[in-house]
Amino acid sequence: MIDDNLVRRLIITQFPQWKDLSIRPVTHQGWDNRTFHLGERMLVRMPSSMDYVAQVEKEQHWLPKLAPLLPLPIPTPLAIGMPTKDYPWRWSINAFLPGDSASTAPIAELRDFATNLARFLIALQSIDSSGGPPAGAHSFFRGGSLSVYDAETRQALSTLKNKIDVYTATEIWETALATTWQGAPVWVHGDLSTGNLLVQEGRLCAVIDFGQLAVGDPACDLAIAWTLFKGESRKAFRAMLPLDVGTWARGRAWTLWKALIVAAGMTEWNAIEAAEPLRIIDAVLTDHKGNT
Repeated sequence: MIDDNLVRRLIITQFPQWKDLSIRPVTHQGWDNRTFHLGERMLVRMPSSMDYVAQVEKEQHWLPKLAPLLPLPIPTPLAIGMPTKDYPWRWSINAFLPGDSASTAPIAELRDFATNLARFLIALQSIDSSGGPPAGAHSFFRGGSLSVYDAETRQALSTLKNKIDVYTATEIWETALATTWQGAPVWVHGDLSTGNLLVQEGRLCAVIDFGQLAVGDPACDLAIAWTLFKGESRKAFRAMLPLDVGTWARGRAWTLWKALIVAAGMTEWNAIEAAEPLRIIDAVLTDHKGNT
């Protein structure tokens, strides 16, 4: 079990200089890691399964190289922890970044938020990607080909055939599969969700959790256009990014895939829990119809 007692034992044995600092879990936990405050200025990140272990060294190596070239703060790795008999994988300690998650914090002006995030992506995609990690299992194929998830998507479409417009959803998916990224590989965050965007005083202040960092096709980083933005904010986000029609088609498909598998994966259909993935699916379908 990954809890504060485990973290304390690891800190005492591996980083005794911090053994007297308080340890407490963060309020909103992610899926890939269990995260704990270490004092007031650090975070301990513990991979929740073997699937996420490769992300530790990747972040430790690349984030310090990317940070000086980006317009917003990103996590600063401070130390890397070693496996023990109590915990079998490497883990990390990062500097704490102030701010609240965009999934819960109020955003003052969504259009302004969208343009600031677009500037961040433009900067990220402009950084030399030589030697960067190609999309693969470590990034859950973010930055790679949608075809990896073709069978999963079609199964989800079949499961949801009586709940969504499967014809249009299939058209979106197949349109995207017929396109490919024509440029050189660029840096992608890989999981640009509201939970990984920090807000202070209503404004975007930092981008966190680069576990799915990779170099490849930037389409996966466009999902935020439908999961958070709408109307004028989505138009502003799209207008700022120098990406072609095919990349936006794949962006819709990445968004659709995730929402489909979330909705289809519900063992019992719960209208309240299903509301958010269905809202996202509807936003993608409506946007596709308006751009065809």
